[in-house]
Parts: sequence; C-alpha cells; structure tokens
Amino acid sequence: MEMQKYKNPSWNKIKYEEVEKLVIEMAKHGMSLEMIGLVLRDKYGIPTARVYGKKLGKILKEHGLEQKSDLAYVNKKLETLKKHLEKNKHDKKSKRKLAILTGRVRKLKRYYDKN
Repeated sequence: MEMQKYKNPSWNKIKYEEVEKLVIEMAKHGMSLEMIGLVLRDKYGIPTARVYGKKLGKILKEHGLEQKSDLAYVNKKLETLKKHLEKNKHDKKSKRKLAILTGRVRKLKRYYDKN
C-alpha cells in the first residue's frame, strides 16, 4: 500500500513561509494544534499543512513551540471529573473513570519523559 501524496491545490496561492508564520503566531497566542488546523482550513483555505511537506506539530517543534495537546486534554478532563466527584460523592462510575484517567495521565507523562 502506497502512502498518500499531498499536493498543493492549484487554487492555493499562499506560500509555505506565510503558512509557517501564521502557525507560529497562532501557537504563541495559545491556540492548540487542532484549532490552528481549523483556522487554516476555514479562514485561509488550506486543506492541510501537509501540502507543504510538514505537519503542524513538526513546524512548531522546529521553532521550540512543541505542544503536548493530548496530555493537556486528559488533564482538563481529569479536573472536570474531580469537580464532579466533589459534588457527587457516590457516583461509582465516575470514580472508576477517575482511576482510568489517572493511569492514562501517568502513562502519557512517562511517554513524554522518555521522548
């Protein structure tokens, strides 16, 4: 099976350098990778950053702005679950979910410490 090749559409007139500047600017303003991709698609008409040969994460990593969005997402979910459990102490399903999420956070932290 051959990997899909991403080609820059003929109607897309934005150069790679401009996209790189946009991505860095948005990341400095605190936007997540997912949100940056949505803005590029909706506002600038760029279907995917891969048409320029690099993923968004790789662009940010080269400029020292690497984001660990999966860890941030799980931490946010963990905090909301803890708040829920403060109000609803007998919610057994949420207690189980809390244990699962805590383990997931530990795994992700170990993964990012190794890499």
